[in-house]
Amino acid sequence: MNIPSIKNEKLIYPAASRNKEPILQVLQRFIFCDGESDEDKNALLLEVASGSGQHLAHFAPHFPTVKFQPTEFDEDLLGSIKYYADNCSTKNINQPILLDIRNKLSQYGLNENSIDYIYNANMIHISPYECTVGLFKNAGCYLKPDALMITYGPFSKDGVITPESNVQFDASLKARDPSWGIRDLTELTKLAEQNNLSLIDSIEMPANNKTLIWKKN
Repeated sequence: MNIPSIKNEKLIYPAASRNKEPILQVLQRFIFCDGESDEDKNALLLEVASGSGQHLAHFAPHFPTVKFQPTEFDEDLLGSIKYYADNCSTKNINQPILLDIRNKLSQYGLNENSIDYIYNANMIHISPYECTVGLFKNAGCYLKPDALMITYGPFSKDGVITPESNVQFDASLKARDPSWGIRDLTELTKLAEQNNLSLIDSIEMPANNKTLIWKKN
């Protein structure tokens, strides 16, 4: 579904409204921030491809000691992300950065081994594969040792897409752009290994999606 981007106005994506709570329940299992240590208070979560900004707006109040950094490739979405950041009750969402994940994160002021969490939802299948390669390369370089990357979306396994609704979804994606499509978990695992990352958990989610947890080795 194409939803028009409106600069400087709050956007509401129905899919984000539906999946934000199930994803939060997963994040609460993997993000640790009791706020007692300086490290907890300075933990940084980088979101790649923030879209409307709804996800971080929902997550941030539950992790008040974590700093959330939204980013987006589509400049037209920055206004909506800024709206959600400005109206966050816990004031722990930074202003959004216009970012192309195919570039090194150092181009945006980030240092190697400096990020506690990377979060990415619904980008891998709706972007050229080069974006996925950039995501994993940057995660392997800029995450702290033992830090996590969390990715959400539909995935195939060993070249097989299930169920039939995802087969049809994949076909519709490729019809819109031949460089898009559901990526294979086996191939992503190989890409992760090339970038010093390991898949430590795969969690079934509503609407035939998964949340994947990758750990920096």
